[in-house]
Amino acid sequence: MHSIASYFKPDASGADPKQASFIPSLKLNDGHDIPMLAYGLGTKASKTKTTKSDDIINPTVAAIKAGYFHLDGAESYGNEEELGAAIKKSGVARERLFVTTKTSCREGVTIEEAFSASLAKLKLDYVDLYLIHSPFWAKSPQDLQRAWAEMEAIKESGRAKSIGVSNYLQEHLETTLQTARVPPAVNQIEYHPYLQHGDLVDFCRKNEIAVEAYAPLTAVTKATGGPVEPIYQVLARKYGVSEGEIALRWCLDQGIIAITTSSNELRLQTYMRNIPAFKLTPKEVDDIAKAGQGKHFRGFWGAQFSDDDRR
Repeated sequence: MHSIASYFKPDASGADPKQASFIPSLKLNDGHDIPMLAYGLGTKASKTKTTKSDDIINPTVAAIKAGYFHLDGAESYGNEEELGAAIKKSGVARERLFVTTKTSCREGVTIEEAFSASLAKLKLDYVDLYLIHSPFWAKSPQDLQRAWAEMEAIKESGRAKSIGVSNYLQEHLETTLQTARVPPAVNQIEYHPYLQHGDLVDFCRKNEIAVEAYAPLTAVTKATGGPVEPIYQVLARKYGVSEGEIALRWCLDQGIIAITTSSNELRLQTYMRNIPAFKLTPKEVDDIAKAGQGKHFRGFWGAQFSDDDRR
């Protein structure tokens, strides 16, 4: 086992967390802490006409009780009411939780209106992190800048402790930073060995914007059979963990926050137990990254990109 005795809190610079007996938190550029492993109520847990609320609430309660105090939701998932109900049902004190939701920037709806509606559905007085879900709705750079000014007003009100973005490329971040009084604290992106986004992660680090990975298990789930698979298998045997745990640890060991959407209670408990118990070496992290360059796979927002666009 690659063990490092000392422990310090990583930050948005990309510093990797040292090995500890718990999931570490990362220090954001505004001074707030964010747990580096999150439970996501993403597309798998989205509310549809046939979805029973308990099928969303109960797995979320189980995740919270397993120690997932970082909960990632969004307006577009249609399950903010269920997330709020799960928080209440869990019995865990609000101040122990880190709650994220996102705005879709729907036409004709101000971000303030969307945010107020989200808080009402969540039945919360504040969220820990509020994100613009994507930049692709914007028709001009000025649209992105106006939206960010609305986000800054929400942060100033105290109802969102931190604000950030999701699915932003470097060009969108540059546009936002041109007029921002408060820089984004987070950029949440699809991130795994087969989608490393070129220079985007380095750009975020240079600007102290924390990177948060959704779909980090893609090479184990949706894109199996690629060049990373044999490396995952070897490392899983070496550390006595699953390939999924290798995939999550790969993110953490780059100073990247990781989101899992598993609804399997036993798997969630195992992640929380096993992931703090080992750490990849720098060479193993690099080997996975280099192997991942041999395949390209994008699971989300594909309509916005050409097939060979790796940004």
